[in-house]
Amino acid sequence: MMQKPEMLAPVGSWDSLLAAIENGADAVYLGGQAFNARQYAQNFTREKLEEAVRTAHLRRVKVLVTVNTLIADGEMEELVPYLSYLYQLGVDGIIVQDLGVAHLVRELFPALPLHASTQMTVHNLEGARFLEGLGFTRVIPARELCLEEIRRLVEGTSLEVEVFVHGALCICYSGQCLMSSLIWGRSGNRGRCAQPCRLEYSLVRGDEPGRGEEVREGHLLSTRDLR
Repeated sequence: MMQKPEMLAPVGSWDSLLAAIENGADAVYLGGQAFNARQYAQNFTREKLEEAVRTAHLRRVKVLVTVNTLIADGEMEELVPYLSYLYQLGVDGIIVQDLGVAHLVRELFPALPLHASTQMTVHNLEGARFLEGLGFTRVIPARELCLEEIRRLVEGTSLEVEVFVHGALCICYSGQCLMSSLIWGRSGNRGRCAQPCRLEYSLVRGDEPGRGEEVREGHLLSTRDLR
């Protein structure tokens, strides 16, 4: 018997949270002020996060929290109390990229559901099974997979499989891009991507820098998946 899919909506602000709840989302995911891959979104203070969980749970809507940046060693003292706070708050799961975060959660808060971020670039059954063995309950696979590849993950593991069905795609594999950090010192894996793939570029034919025939110009690195 086919299960009804869960409709999960991203919410970067209080208004978008209310819109998702009012329009029938089964679950939402959001980020706090730290350790979240959308550092330039409005995001949620602790006070608003607590209110968001209460409001969503009253409507039987699940709340997932992104803790999906790569974590520096010096941030561990701040991270552990934050994970404890989320656990006590009663969130329905956290979305992580860093395996070190996953290890801490399994050691300290084993009842807190772990979801593997798409930034883990899980693109095959072996990767999904590896995370299943680490105690993950859901995998968000690489966004480049086709339906048949996604079906293998569903059939080959007991993991829940979450799939992006709307939104922009990065030019690289599942957000694993270093271009922003190399040009501007703003890493996407730290939540600060400047989105260089959305800018206009020129393609030039020629051997000498600064000289040559311009072949094409425009948004050459944008995948433009929403035409």
